[in-house]
Amino acid sequence: MNFFTHFGAFLIMLKGMFTKPENWKIYWKELMHQCVEIGIGSLPIVVIISLFLGAVTTVQTAYQLVSPLVPQSTIAQIVRDSMILELSPTVVCIVLAGVVGSKIASELGNMRVSEQIDAQEIMGINTKNYLIMPKILGSLIVIPCLIVLSAILGIWGGRQAGAMTGIISTDIFDGGLRQNLNFFNINFALYKAYTFAFIISSIAAYFGYNVKGGALEIGRASTSAVVVSCILILFADYALAAIML
Repeated sequence: MNFFTHFGAFLIMLKGMFTKPENWKIYWKELMHQCVEIGIGSLPIVVIISLFLGAVTTVQTAYQLVSPLVPQSTIAQIVRDSMILELSPTVVCIVLAGVVGSKIASELGNMRVSEQIDAQEIMGINTKNYLIMPKILGSLIVIPCLIVLSAILGIWGGRQAGAMTGIISTDIFDGGLRQNLNFFNINFALYKAYTFAFIISSIAAYFGYNVKGGALEIGRASTSAVVVSCILILFADYALAAIML
């Protein structure tokens, strides 16, 4: 019963976002602010994780492919497909659920506890549209870009790790990247990126917007937002793979 209560309140929150903005200029400024906060703020951790994911994938793939019958270029293909299909979209979005999701939930929770949201509603502002919509739109714009960057950096990190450790030369690696490339994998990664971006932003906004209490409840709401987002990301990952692959 508690699940249906939260699910209904979540749908009501989403419905309340779709109203005409009172001032387009202010809404545009807030959207750009959220894009910078979510994108630039998450860029360092995305770069670090992506480089090491690619490097580790190259080393572990080479460790398992011990047969001389398997060409070395297969390592590059496995790294490429692993980063595009699973590692960049799913692992990076789980990390972003902790970075971006907790930030959104704590920001809205603090505004709710300090009665800033109540004050804006008294002034006639649709707070769902003004506070939540830019965060969701900003996530839908920026997070897929971060996923694309993550895949590129992961493949490049695997290429550099293979060259530095002597596992595979850059020429063979580059040749393997061009073999049997399925462009649907890139589209599938973007489908996952948009889905996960919506989950991260909307779930965090829901928990932050509906905080009741004080500072302790803000922390609990942030934790709940991250946990629920990670579970839904993993569930959506399986659902999308089962449906589309």
